[in-house]
Amino acid sequence: MAARGGTAKAKVAIPQLAWKAARAAPIVLISGPEDVLAERASTMLRDALRADDPSLEVSDLEADGYARGTLITLASPSLFGEPRLIRVSGVEKASDEFLADALDYLADPADGTTVVLRHRAGMRGKKLLDAIRAGEGGGVEIVCAELRKDSEKQDFAADEFRLARRRIAPAALRALVAAFSDDLGELAAACRQLIADVPGDVDEATVARYYGGRVETTSFEVADAAIAGRHGEALIALRHALDSGADPVPMVAAFAMKVRTMAKVAGARGAAAGALGLAPWQVDRARRDLMGWTDEGLGSAIQALAAADAAVKGAERDPVFALERLIGVIAARGIVDA
Repeated sequence: MAARGGTAKAKVAIPQLAWKAARAAPIVLISGPEDVLAERASTMLRDALRADDPSLEVSDLEADGYARGTLITLASPSLFGEPRLIRVSGVEKASDEFLADALDYLADPADGTTVVLRHRAGMRGKKLLDAIRAGEGGGVEIVCAELRKDSEKQDFAADEFRLARRRIAPAALRALVAAFSDDLGELAAACRQLIADVPGDVDEATVARYYGGRVETTSFEVADAAIAGRHGEALIALRHALDSGADPVPMVAAFAMKVRTMAKVAGARGAAAGALGLAPWQVDRARRDLMGWTDEGLGSAIQALAAADAAVKGAERDPVFALERLIGVIAARGIVDA
């Protein structure tokens, strides 16, 4: 398999693996632009290492804000010899200090330590990448190329259910991917929602109930417009979704998914994505969504979501009115008149 993300002349002497074949090594380079796959691979590595030894110590570094000597300090053996996992994000924009330390580290990796380097694309850090691919440090590379074909996205979604030990019918899988063909992150979120909400096997009728007629994609469009303060656009998108057969329950769930993530990121500003239990792309999107919001507004929005969720599940007679009311609160960024 040819190296991706480097030059054609770069010598590759280490295994290059798909995300679902991720395995530990002293150095693990996760390359490529697909953040969802990279997050999955990183999580699999952490879980595998923790299964081998629950005392695993996990540390997160950002390569662009790196202080000289930090990598060596974190990798140094502890008093009790616990295994260590050091995850480094943003290597494609790494500081000179990090690149110098990382190159030094390759010459003598610490025993019992796994260093994961996330590099999305670009030429920054090329010397480091070439050294890893040439075999220095005894590493492996996990290639997370963008998924372009529907068949690749179906394989990804099928793996989501397989890893959760759940079954999804082939027709249901195709329908799910059709609803989210433009956004792998939203496809992953939809898979997780079905796994969490639906008992037993997932069939085509279940997918149609949640996402039929591009319902979930439309639901996220409604939520995106409302969160950005575009009230009229959100109401128009709501009517389009309802005319397409959208069910109010998963529509409220789309709002809830986004607002919960926004609240989590707002409550832990500056924290790394891994510390929040989120993928980097989710944190970046939430930070964009939070523009113009206040903590008080988020609190009001969460209360409105709870009321809307109860309303669409039978607490009120008119679920459409409940959705319109929710959109009003969200579009006002939670600032409602007394």
